[in-house]
Formats: sequence, C-alpha cells, structure tokens
Amino acid sequence: MPQNYIAMKKYFPSSELIINEDGSVFHLHLKPEMLADKVILVGDPGRVALVASHFENKECEVESREFKTITGTYKGKRITVVSTGIGCDNVDIVVNELDALANIDFGTREEKENFRQLELVRIGTCGGLQPNTPVGTFVCSQKSMGFDGLLNFYAGRNAVCDLPFERAFLNHMGWSGNMCAPAPYVIDADKELIDRIAREDMVRGVTIAAGGFFGPQGRELRIPLADPKQNEKIESFEYKGFKITNFEMESSALAGLSRLMGHKAMTVCMVIANRLIKEANTGYKNTIDTLISTVLDRI
Repeated sequence: MPQNYIAMKKYFPSSELIINEDGSVFHLHLKPEMLADKVILVGDPGRVALVASHFENKECEVESREFKTITGTYKGKRITVVSTGIGCDNVDIVVNELDALANIDFGTREEKENFRQLELVRIGTCGGLQPNTPVGTFVCSQKSMGFDGLLNFYAGRNAVCDLPFERAFLNHMGWSGNMCAPAPYVIDADKELIDRIAREDMVRGVTIAAGGFFGPQGRELRIPLADPKQNEKIESFEYKGFKITNFEMESSALAGLSRLMGHKAMTVCMVIANRLIKEANTGYKNTIDTLISTVLDRI
C-alpha cells in the first residue's frame, strides 16, 4: 500500500485530471485497458519500436506528441513501453497519468478501491563519471539525485528521501545556504526490482538527474558556467561508500514519484560518454538493444 493511500475515496475534477472525449488520459492518449502492469519507459520515441520489435504480438499503438506507446506480449508477459521525451518534467506527466490509468476510475473520477501496483523500468543513456563507467557500461541507478527540484512540490518528500545523503552532498558542493544553487533530493530505487534487473552484471551507483544537458551537467559552450569546478566536485564526492556514477535527466522523478504513489521503479542506462576521460560513442543504437533484451527477460 502506498504511503499516502487513504481509505476514503478522493474525487478528481476535470481541471485536475483531464480526460479526452474518447475516454483517454490527456497527454498519453491511453485508455485504462491499454496499460499493462509491467511498463518500460524510454526517452526517445523511436526507441519504442525497437523495444516492441521483441514482442510476439502488439495489442495497441498510440502516439501523441513525444509520447508513443505500444502494449504487447513478450515471452508470455504483457508489457507496455512508453516514451517520455527528455527531462523530469515529462516524467512527471507520464508517471502521474500512468498511475491515474491504473488507480482512478475514469467513469466516477474517484480512486479505485483496490490499489494496482505498476513496475516501471526506465531504459536510457547516460554520461559516466567514474573510471568504472567507461562507454558501453550498463549502470543501474541504485540511488538517484534530482537536480530538477520536482519532488519538492509533493507532500511526503522528506519521508521517502535520504536526507543525510542530501546534506552531505550540499556541504561537499558548497551549496548550503546558496539561494542560487539547486535543492537536490536523493531517492532510492526499488530494491527488489534492482536485484531482479541488475543482478551481478550491471554497475550499481548513484545517478544525478540534471535539469538540462549542457550547463547543469557541466558542459560549457558559449555561456560560462557558474561553477567551473562543479563536475570535479561531483566526481570526488563520496558518502558511506557511494560515489556519483553518472549523469542523466529522468531517474530521480521516476523513482521519487513512484515511491510516493506505491509503485516499483528503477532506471538502467548505457553509458554513451565518459566525462572523466572525455570519450563518447554516438553509434550506440545497436548496442543498446542488448540492454533492452536483458531488461525484457528480467522484468
């Protein structure tokens, strides 16, 4: 049962939960019956077809904006694959609408009596920050640190986050008391899901979900960085044996929202650039199919 789940039914007016005329949820354009319990999330809409190419059959295919969805069957398992686009703001839309499809009656606009738990696994790409995360490494986000601030808008944020880890990181970065610095939150992914998906052949680490691709990840083009030593500080941070292993842009929102709602979630990414040794591989699209197959087998 999720932490904030209450016995009394809650009513959701049309301004809060927008349902399209065809009975589908506003952004994803999915109807409740289209959603499987096992969900794979990818950033790139083009990667949805790559995941679904492994399915034995496809029930439905829906596309709206950057959100593309296919539900089908893989080795007897019913799976939905959805593209989120880039960023935690998009993940906020996707996770809230998936939860609504699972746990709100679209006819009465009330919470369903029986909670339906989803398993959400994000497959993405990332930048490695440590010597043990060279290009091609599969990194499982055991912890995610959100530079985006998304979870700070939801009640219960402190109850599900690792507050001592957050304080240690703020002190290390010199951000405590700095009004212009991010207010990062640290959230654990679901342990059972990590053990099942990552097993012993993936690196488990701490992932920073950045609020952008350039400045927030320490990339400098024509605008100078506020802190030119930001990435050096991030790479040298260590707390209770944990180090920051990689940058990406969605894992914290996925883990945080799912924890508050009572769903199981995790992120696994393939390293396509290592910032420490300044190497990158833009021809990764064939290699990532190996990661997709691995996740499909283990989800």
